[in-house]
Amino acid sequence: MTFDLIVVGGGASGMIAAGHAAEAGLKVLILEKMARCARKLRITGKGRCNITNTATLNEFFNHIAPNPKFLYPAFKTFFSKELITFMENTLKVPVKEERGGRVFPVSDNAQDVVDAFYNWNHVNGVMIKTNTIVRDLLFKDSALAGVIDIENREYYAPAVIMAVGGKSYPLTGSTGDGYPILQRYGHTINPLHPGLVPLVTKEKDVIDLMGVSLKNVSASIYVNGKKKYSEFGEMLFTHFGLSGPIILTLSRIINTFLMPNNTVEISIDFKPALDDETMKARLIREMELNNRKHFEAVLKTLFPGKVVSYCAKRIGVPLDKSVSHITAEERKNLHRFCKDLRFNISGTRPIEEAIVTAGGVDLKEVQQ
Repeated sequence: MTFDLIVVGGGASGMIAAGHAAEAGLKVLILEKMARCARKLRITGKGRCNITNTATLNEFFNHIAPNPKFLYPAFKTFFSKELITFMENTLKVPVKEERGGRVFPVSDNAQDVVDAFYNWNHVNGVMIKTNTIVRDLLFKDSALAGVIDIENREYYAPAVIMAVGGKSYPLTGSTGDGYPILQRYGHTINPLHPGLVPLVTKEKDVIDLMGVSLKNVSASIYVNGKKKYSEFGEMLFTHFGLSGPIILTLSRIINTFLMPNNTVEISIDFKPALDDETMKARLIREMELNNRKHFEAVLKTLFPGKVVSYCAKRIGVPLDKSVSHITAEERKNLHRFCKDLRFNISGTRPIEEAIVTAGGVDLKEVQQ
């Protein structure tokens, strides 16, 4: 069969592109390597599907690296407001806005979004063929003529959209299949590395904090002792290091610093709302109020759960030491723990665990 357009990849991008093209009257085919389309979409937002964010365009750009202006023409045409309208009016999926401007379907079920994409494509006449791996583009007389799959079956169309994704979450189908195809036909492929990915610490005792989730804290990147970037919000300790929203955000640029001659650290400020002097006064007050108790009582006023025992071990003060016997130096160490707990970063988790893939097709070679 011959089509007007072939879309390789049945994720969110591929299904939106196919659906809109079909609405415009084109005969469209989606070729998807997995048994079902939109597998990654099903797991977004922990299964709730974080559709978009209501932040301004400039705020979006602050979270895009390295060249956010590349997306300006696309965002001027189709941004978060247009996406929300599309979800509610076209797909008939009502949405809601939550803390931080995050937008979710009212049902809190990503499957509802996936089903809506399927239905919309079906209504518009898009043909979807799954379990089909495209291995190359097809040319006739030097002109693009379609694609060919690994079974050597040919699919014809004068236009092809490669919406095959990166290399993150390979179980959903993103295994980097598109890069060698595009490179074969002249595209420059920049080195791939994980973007939005948990960080691995050199300190193995971080496992003692595994599962601890922190809110309203600040995390900063230090390179060779100099502060580079900071983020405020939520984070999580894991068995290998650090994760959570602000850590993932910082991971976008931390790869640029992870070189043999650099010392890269993450500093955690448990009390970013308190400046140094206010923090010192807070510690003095807590020590006075708990003067007849053990040091553990003071720590419980400052930290949640596992952080209490971890702090005592990290600064070398027994939990059962009398508060009245805490020295000025020990109080100073506690202050440093509260405001500047450092972890040495040895690397990131593998690209397969990243939320997005950094690198890929050189943007200078993409026309808009």
